[in-house]
Amino acid sequence: MIRTQRGLVPIIGLLIATAWAALWLWAQSPYGRYLDHGRWTEIGIAADICRALPRGDVLLPGLLYVGGWLLMTAAMMLPTVLPLLRRFERLTAARADRHILVGLLIADYLLVWAAFGIAAHLLDTALHLIAGQSTWLVVNGWLLGATVLAIAGAFQFTRLKYRCLDRCRTPLGFMTQYWHGRRPKWNAFLLGGHHGGFCVGCCWAVMLLMFVVGTGNVGYMLVLGAVMAVEKNAPWGRRLSRPLGFALLSWAAIVTAVNIA
Repeated sequence: MIRTQRGLVPIIGLLIATAWAALWLWAQSPYGRYLDHGRWTEIGIAADICRALPRGDVLLPGLLYVGGWLLMTAAMMLPTVLPLLRRFERLTAARADRHILVGLLIADYLLVWAAFGIAAHLLDTALHLIAGQSTWLVVNGWLLGATVLAIAGAFQFTRLKYRCLDRCRTPLGFMTQYWHGRRPKWNAFLLGGHHGGFCVGCCWAVMLLMFVVGTGNVGYMLVLGAVMAVEKNAPWGRRLSRPLGFALLSWAAIVTAVNIA
């Protein structure tokens, strides 16, 4: 029994480490531009594939973006969900299908984050299209970055932030609400999705910062992932939210002051 209960942590740790290693290798390779928002579909092999596929200029970037976002989410967010996974592992340790149940929980958790990533990507694409048609926005592109920083900072002081954060910090509540054992696979899937929903509600604003600093920047991924992991898992993590909000608002003010001066 003890061996079974301890088996999950190394596996999840290996998954997280693999995701970070894959992101780093991807970012260092000639294909690192596929992680970021650029005009990479207009050059090289990506351009050839886009021309060969029906609607390839939409399909290929979308598929690569979803793959990169899922990899990034696994690296950044799975460490924040370890307390839930440990409790769920102990709860299902005697079941023969425990590994399948854990896999379903993780799958729906990542699926929720994938949906958020697609929505964020569509918003980012729309903003780039709008900015491309406005000479003023092209010249003052810093304004979009400052706005995202200000929104992320202000969100750290809202009731929604703390409601979602408190739910994420108390995973036992999710299990008592969504794990009944009568339909174990469906219950595990729902458990992962609902926990993912509250994690998105807690961290969406911080994750949007990746569109400011660059979605392919592994260094910023490490910093933001560490901040979210501490905020959700450390005993004193809740106290980090307001200082982080002040820091982001100050960053937005500095960006604004530098560009207006």
